[in-house]
Amino acid sequence: MTEYTYQDLLAVGENEKERVNFVLSAIHNHKMSSDYEIAIIAEEYNRHKNVTISEYQKILYTVTGKAIPDNFSANFKMACRHFHRFVVQENQFLLGNGATFDDDSVEDKLGNKKKPFDTQLQLLGKKALVQKVAFGFFNFDHIDVFGFTEFVPLWDEEDGGLKAGIRFWQINDTKPLRATLYELDGYTDIIWRVGADYEILTPKRPYKVTIRSTEADGAEIYDGENYPGFPIIPLWGNSEHQSELVGLREQIDCYDLIKSGFANTVDEASFVYWTIQNAGGMDDLDLAHFVERMKTLHAAVVDDDGAKAESHQQEVPYASREALLDRLDKDLYRDAMALDVEAIKSGAATATQIRAAYEPLNTKCDDFEYCIKEFIDRLLEIAGLESKVSFTRSMIVNTAEDVSTVLMAAQYLSADYVTNKILDILGDGDQAETILDALNSEEMDRFTGRKQDDVEDEAREMLQGEE
Repeated sequence: MTEYTYQDLLAVGENEKERVNFVLSAIHNHKMSSDYEIAIIAEEYNRHKNVTISEYQKILYTVTGKAIPDNFSANFKMACRHFHRFVVQENQFLLGNGATFDDDSVEDKLGNKKKPFDTQLQLLGKKALVQKVAFGFFNFDHIDVFGFTEFVPLWDEEDGGLKAGIRFWQINDTKPLRATLYELDGYTDIIWRVGADYEILTPKRPYKVTIRSTEADGAEIYDGENYPGFPIIPLWGNSEHQSELVGLREQIDCYDLIKSGFANTVDEASFVYWTIQNAGGMDDLDLAHFVERMKTLHAAVVDDDGAKAESHQQEVPYASREALLDRLDKDLYRDAMALDVEAIKSGAATATQIRAAYEPLNTKCDDFEYCIKEFIDRLLEIAGLESKVSFTRSMIVNTAEDVSTVLMAAQYLSADYVTNKILDILGDGDQAETILDALNSEEMDRFTGRKQDDVEDEAREMLQGEE
């Protein structure tokens, strides 16, 4: 299916009906694309809903070879949380402490109280990792977040940049379809009500408008302007420009199917079955009565002479399945480049072991951080701001070992540096200034006290000499 581009929009011209038809066609085309399908599936996995296993149906075959649904035996459908865990871990490891700008005022200009910049950036990052790309719309004093499942990007065929786009939403097929066409010179709101033609809710207007209000005429727009570039910026989840689910889905499906099958086997093996010797005269009805009495009275009488009833229970083969589940779990963490806390949960783990366990996640986040910095650089350009951004990653540390290392080098370092470093390790870095002021004050008091003692000693010696 051909992807619509920015040049396709330009070719439509300014005819209102043709532009509306283009928007509707572009939405339909977007929802039919393979990337959209993957994004929808990835969102389901992120919500702990395994699409593959939910559609799995156990089958029975009759003596004639006909396949029929098995509605009698256990059919557990358990979905693991691996994908959600990987996404949250990567996103929060990099963005959990927020972005740090060298100009403190920048962050306030990129977000407001309702939509703080750090909160919106975390939401944007999560959607990008799940859906392959997300879009941040700089809306005057904050960022609005659009996922790939609700936004049609119109890329420029010549330079590959994003020059226009369509955001759409609809609760279900019986509700109205809303869409907003974003262009370089403004945006247009459109609605399709059920059983009616389209309606332009907001004719094209600039992104930034100045409104004046009078008692006679009410509120009116008398001036407007746009940004120096297209205010919707893509954030890719990785350098491959694909969902993080790609390459992991098959292993997650295998894990869930084996785990569910294991539960089915345990459930089926919990039944006790009976064999009755020397009771060939019992028909199916007699056997059913026998089983019923065993379930209700836990005792039954076998009328035939020499008849003997024995109970049996199946042994569940579990070793191979547990081994495979353990292998799949480790492979998933390795292929997702995620941190498996099982490797460092021991209290005796050294700082070197901890850093080694974090290295795959660090490497993966280096790639993700590049995408985020590219997004923020473009955002600052649109907002007319200049600053550099950095991120502080949250890591488990061996506190005692790290503090000991700093103290061993203390003789070669300044007291202020040693204090700051230790407080950072202990997680009290924000208290550094207060503690340093207190330490410096105490040192000054001790110094002043010693100087006063020296003066008193010298005076005492002078008096003794005069005597």
